[in-house]
Amino acid sequence: MKKLHRTLAISIALALGTMTGAARAQVTLNVISGGSQNMVDYVTDYLGPLFEKQNPGVKVSVVGTGPDDAGSQKMMEKLQAQKSANLATWDTDVIVPNQQKTGEMVKDGLLLKYRDSIATGKYAVSQSAKYALGVNVDGYVMPMFESQTALAYNPDMIKNPPASYDELRAFVAKNPKSFGYNGLKGGMSGVAFVVGWMYAYGGNAEAIQQGPYDAKAQTGWKKAFSDLKSFNQQVVFTPGNAGTLDMLNRGEIAMGPVWVDMFQSWKAEGRLSPNMKLKILSPGMPGQPYYYAIPAKARNVELAKKFIALATSPEVQAEGIVKRFNWYPGIDANVVKPALDPKVWNSLFMDVTPADLAKNGKPFPLAPFFTDMREQYEAQVQN
Repeated sequence: MKKLHRTLAISIALALGTMTGAARAQVTLNVISGGSQNMVDYVTDYLGPLFEKQNPGVKVSVVGTGPDDAGSQKMMEKLQAQKSANLATWDTDVIVPNQQKTGEMVKDGLLLKYRDSIATGKYAVSQSAKYALGVNVDGYVMPMFESQTALAYNPDMIKNPPASYDELRAFVAKNPKSFGYNGLKGGMSGVAFVVGWMYAYGGNAEAIQQGPYDAKAQTGWKKAFSDLKSFNQQVVFTPGNAGTLDMLNRGEIAMGPVWVDMFQSWKAEGRLSPNMKLKILSPGMPGQPYYYAIPAKARNVELAKKFIALATSPEVQAEGIVKRFNWYPGIDANVVKPALDPKVWNSLFMDVTPADLAKNGKPFPLAPFFTDMREQYEAQVQN
């Protein structure tokens, strides 16, 4: 009798263990994010836990590959390797790449066309949701956020800030060393300033942004770069994106190009004087999004769609993208506005309005033009 009781107890314990194991069984949604560490932290600390709460049994795992082209190149190489190996399914469900590598991945057949199958797809209204540096990515992406560069300035030092590149040149000529930027290798705000300069003075700006690629479109570049080299003799070179803000805050420069989200975050954290302001120089300064995309043979496609739909919902865009990180919404700002406190909305759009963004917010150049621009800057401006 004792043996029977013990056998029964063991059977019950095994059954309970199996049930517990089943209850604990999880589906892992694998996310790879490019960009800075704050983008990884966004998924780890906010978006992932929110999705897990709404989807019991799902675990969101995120890995960062780093900023700029190099970070997005790593995820592209991973997908290419799995495609080359003819794997039936790939081990990545959602990726967050930059513009240039997204276009390359679409052309290489590495991404799934999914946007029309999620409810929030209709909110992707920006030009960047359709084209990534001249490549048609329509349907393959949802912008995570829209970022933008602008001229930050100290109104105590500059009462009437330059509104255009022409006015900036005139101001700097009269006030040498008042302007600072981080060149072409110190961070993307410096790169954006150079790109804006070339849009203003290099000619054929629309072709450079939209293509098709034709080297003849660069006929005005030599003079533009020559003028930029002369301009650089009158400026201060700052140690990176953060360095520009830091020098601005210390009064070592009066103005310089910055990322709007970084500028707003520093102000919110008390690292930047609250009276600092922003202005987008005419005829335009570039910005760029990061995208949510799904690999062509993702293991958990429907779950990935659900994750991106949550990430691009008006409520999450309001709380996560705008309030937490001071990014511009990746979706139509008009559907995000009702979910935001008016103070938050006004803070984000006080200096740079939606109309300013529509008029002077520009994309970065078509990829081959962008490569040429960097190489010619190094040869003609840095030599």
